[in-house]
Formats: sequence, C-alpha cells, structure tokens
Amino acid sequence: MSAKYDLAGKTALVTGAASGIGLATAEMLARSGCKVAINHLQGDNRGGEVVERLKAEGFDIISAPGNVGDAEDGPRMVEKAVDDLGRLDYLVNNAGTPGTSSIIRPAELDRLTEELWATVLQVNLLGVFRCTKAAAPALRAARGAVVSVASIAGLDSPGSSMAYGATKAGVISLTKNLARSLAPEVRVNAIAPGAVDSTWMVEWTEERRKASAEKALLKRRCQPEDLAEVMVFLLAGAAMVTGQTVVVDGGLTLEAR
Repeated sequence: MSAKYDLAGKTALVTGAASGIGLATAEMLARSGCKVAINHLQGDNRGGEVVERLKAEGFDIISAPGNVGDAEDGPRMVEKAVDDLGRLDYLVNNAGTPGTSSIIRPAELDRLTEELWATVLQVNLLGVFRCTKAAAPALRAARGAVVSVASIAGLDSPGSSMAYGATKAGVISLTKNLARSLAPEVRVNAIAPGAVDSTWMVEWTEERRKASAEKALLKRRCQPEDLAEVMVFLLAGAAMVTGQTVVVDGGLTLEAR
C-alpha cells in the first residue's frame, strides 16, 4: 500500500479497525503520515496486536478501545480518542456487524429476532450517528471529513439479512443528512462495498465466493485495500464531494441487474 497523500500533521479515528476494511484503512492513513487511533472492542486481542505491530513499523498509532454500539461507551471512546490525538481531522465509521453467522433469506422472517434487530441497529446505524455526533466539534474545528461504511445491501442487494440491509440503507440516508448538518466545515460521505474478502462473521461457502466473483464485471471480489483506497480519497481528496455514497463492488450490482 503506497502513500498517495501527504497527511503529516493530520489525525484520524477508525472504528472497527482490528481487522479487514478498518485495518486496511488505518494502515493506509498511517503510511501517508497520519496519526491514527485504532478502535477495537475491549478484550479483542487483535486490536492490541495491530497497534503494537504498526508502532513497531514506525507508525504513529494509538489504541482506542470501546464499543460503538453502546450509547455511553461509543461517545466516551470518541472523546478520549480526540483528547489523545490532540485534534481530529478524519473519522472513519467502519465498525459493523451482520448479527448472524449465516445468511437469513428474505422469506425467513422467523429468524429475524428482536435481539438481531437490536444488535444491528445499535452498532451499524446508531453507532455511526453517535460517533459522528461526538466527533463533530473536533471535526468542525479541523474542517475535517467523515466516511462511513454502508453496503450494497443498503441499495438493492439482499445482503446477510433484511435487518442488516435496512441498517445500511439507513447509513446512506444518514450520510446525506449529516452532510447537511455539518456543512460547510465538514464533508460526510460513505462507501457501499460489494463482496469483500475479509474477516467477517457470516459464513460464505467457497462456491458462493466464486459465484460472486464471476457475477462481478471485473471478475473478482473486493479486497480490503480496494475499499481503503476509496475511503482515503474521500477523506484526503474529493474536496467538492459530500453527502455521497460511492459503490465499490467491481460491477457486481450492475451485472446482477
């Protein structure tokens, strides 16, 4: 991952950065000279290991443990991260959960429990709002930017469940309204990933992985770095882009139509 921007003096908070898309984004920002706070759940050993590894490589990294799905812990984590960083230029709302380890098809309404709905709403949608709200004063002061992770499941793909898809559709709507709320000082955008090769709770068979690659116009699945590249562009470049959701799926949804 080569650096395309000079972000020396800039700071970022990346939620859910212990693995996958969040980690790839945190690494790309750090390699560009940005000081990065890596959010991870308390007790998730991956978070501490990632922080230590990146520090050993010479990058300016701090740990920001906390649960974005908790109404008190999420904002607390953001406020402490801002204090530790000294300022906040970029917020990446990446933390999310499918709430299930297997796909729940649209017809399987009985599997959509109240617990599942509560989990995905708290983390995927309310977590984005809470973290952005808590970060807003610092972002305004820095004239910064926000990028949130939605999904093609929030557009016209069934995703892991209709509950998950509804939260990601909510992120797309929330992105537009947060852009209205925080303008003109702060830009707010989102990305909508397609099929991604990363650590995730949903169990995909190898057959389904191959099928999703074949259906994509570019004939491959996204890698976390593909998504990180677009997010860093929306944070550090794209000076006149706000309120938008960029689909990054290799043409998967185009072919599906």
